[in-house]
Amino acid sequence: MSSAPPASTLRERFSALRTLRPFIAMVWRASPGLTATSLALRLVRALVPVAALYIGKLIIDDVVRLVQMQGRPTGLDGWLASGELQGLGLLLLAEFGLAVLSDVLIRVVSLVDGLLSETVTNASSVSLMKHAATLDLEDFEDAGFQDQLERARRQTSGRLTLMAQLLAQAQALVTVASFAAGLLVYAPGLILLLLVALLPVFLGEQHFNARTYTLDFGRTPERRELDYVRQTAASAETAKEVKIFGLNRWLIDHYSRLAAGFYAENRRLALRRAGWGSLFAAVGTVGYYLAYAWIVWRTLDGAFSIGDLTFLAGSFARLRGLLEQLLTTFSTTAAQALYLNDLFSFFDMQAEIVSPADARPFPHPIRQGFVFENVGFSYPGAERWAVRHLSFNLRVGEVVALVGENGAGKTTLVKLLTRLYDPDEGRILLDGHDLREYDLDALRGSMGVIFQDFVRYNFTARDNIAVGRIDAREDQARIERAARSSQADDVVAGLPAGYEQRIGKRFKNGVELSGGEWQKIAIARAYMREAEVLILDEPTAALDARAEFEVFRRFKELSHGRTAVLISHRFSSVRMADRILVLADGRIQDIGTHEELVARPGLYSELFELQAAGYR
Repeated sequence: MSSAPPASTLRERFSALRTLRPFIAMVWRASPGLTATSLALRLVRALVPVAALYIGKLIIDDVVRLVQMQGRPTGLDGWLASGELQGLGLLLLAEFGLAVLSDVLIRVVSLVDGLLSETVTNASSVSLMKHAATLDLEDFEDAGFQDQLERARRQTSGRLTLMAQLLAQAQALVTVASFAAGLLVYAPGLILLLLVALLPVFLGEQHFNARTYTLDFGRTPERRELDYVRQTAASAETAKEVKIFGLNRWLIDHYSRLAAGFYAENRRLALRRAGWGSLFAAVGTVGYYLAYAWIVWRTLDGAFSIGDLTFLAGSFARLRGLLEQLLTTFSTTAAQALYLNDLFSFFDMQAEIVSPADARPFPHPIRQGFVFENVGFSYPGAERWAVRHLSFNLRVGEVVALVGENGAGKTTLVKLLTRLYDPDEGRILLDGHDLREYDLDALRGSMGVIFQDFVRYNFTARDNIAVGRIDAREDQARIERAARSSQADDVVAGLPAGYEQRIGKRFKNGVELSGGEWQKIAIARAYMREAEVLILDEPTAALDARAEFEVFRRFKELSHGRTAVLISHRFSSVRMADRILVLADGRIQDIGTHEELVARPGLYSELFELQAAGYR
C-alpha cells in the first residue's frame, strides 16, 4: 500500500495545489484566533512599504522645491520662522512612524506565527495519531504503508514552512498590488516587461522543486532504513548485542554508505539547480536594468520629477524582488503541496475492519461461547494459508490451550478471534452470531490479550498496568488487584517509588526490569481489563518453569466463568487446560485433554516426549 506516485507533468504538479484547501482549513481549525490575527497584521504590514516609498517621494519633491525656491530663508531659525518646513516635518514624522510600525509588526507577526506553527504541529500530530488508531493491523504490517506513514509523519512538522509561505504570499500579493497600482499610473508596460523577465526563474524553480520531491518520494524506504540503522547503533534496546558482537563499525559503515548515496544525489541536483538558477536570474537582472534605464531617460526628458524617479525606481526594484519572491515561493508552494498529498492521502485511508451500522452489543455475560466454522486465512501477499479449515468451539468457563510448533497458526488464530483480522473463508460465531455483526470497540474491550511480543512501555509501573484498561487509570485498587493476580505486586514492591516508579531506561531515573518481571507486569494488563475473554499468547517465555506454572495456575483460577485461551510450549503448563488444540501447518491435527493426547500417537505426544526427555 502506498500513496500516489509523484507528479511528473507541469499540469499534474499544479493540480497538487488542491491540497492547499484542506491544509488551510486545518490551520484555521487549529486556531481561528491566531490565524485571523496573523492575516490582519500581515495586511497592515503589506501596505507599509508602498506608503513609506510614496512618503519618501513626497519628501524628495518637497526638498527639491525648497532648494529651488526663490528668496529661501537662511539658517534654521529663518526656515522655522518661515513655516516652509512644516509640511516637510510632518512627512518626516510620518515616515518615522511607519518605520517604528514596521519594526513592531515584524516582531508581533513572528510571535503570532510561531505560536500558530506550534499549534498546527500539535493539532496535525494528534489528528494523525487518531486516524492511525482507526486503521487495520494489516496496514501496519505492510512495508508500503510504513513508508506512507513515515512520509505523513514528516509532514505534520515539515510543512510549517508552507504555512509561513502562504501567509507571506498573501502579504506579498497585497504589497505587489499596491506597488503595481503606482507603476500603472506612470508606466504600465514596465509590469509586463518584469513578468516576462521573471518567467524563466519561475519555471526553473517549478522544475527543480518537482525533481526534489520525486527524489524524496522514491527514497522513503532508504530514509527509513537510515533512521533504523542510526537508532540501532545507539539505543538502550540494542546496546548489549552491538557491544558483544562488535557491530559498531559495521553499523557505522552501513549508515555512511546510505548517507553517501543521499548526499551524492542531493549534490547532483543542487549543482544543476544552482547553474540553471544563475542563468535565469541573469535574465531577470537584464530586464530590470532595461526598465531602470528607461525610467532614467524619461526623467532626463522631463517626464518625471526627481521624486518620481526615486519612487518609480524604488517601486520597480521592490516589485521585481517581490514578484521574483512571489513566483519562486509559488513554485515552492506547488512543490510543498506535493508533500502535503502524502499527509492527506494518509487521512483518506479507511479501515476495512469496522463496526456495522446496526452493530450488536457485546453479550454480558457470554452464554454459548465461540464457534469456528471452517475458518481460513492467509496474510496479504502470502502464498500459503496461515490457517485453514479450522472448525472447533470455545465454551464459556473453559480453558483451552493451543499447542503447536512455530508457524503453526496459534497467534493467527488469536488475531482472528480478536478481529485484528477477518477470515478469508468461513466465519467465527459468538453466541450464534457472526463476530462481524458485533460492535468492534465493545468486542475488543471485552477481551484481555497479552501477546508474546508485548510492549514494554517506558511509563510508570502504575501506567504500565493501567494500559490494560486505560479509562480506569485512576482506580488504584483495580491496578493493585491486577498486579496481585499476575504476581507483579512483588515486582512493584521492589521498585524505589513503587507504582509511581518509571520503568525502562529510555528516560531519566527509569529502572530496568528483568525479562520475567516485565512479563508479570504485562500479564497484569490482561487482568486489569476484567474481561469476558482472557488470552495469554506465550507471554511467559522469560519466566522459569516454576514461575510459569504458578502464573498459569492462577490464570486457570481467575478465568473461572470466562472463556480463556493460553498458548505455551511448556507442557507442564498446558496440561492443566480443560482442552488442548494441537495445530500443525495451520490446521487442527488433534483435540483432547492432556491425558487423552499423550495416550495416542501424534504430534502432541511426540513433542511431549521430546520435552520430557530434556528433564530426565
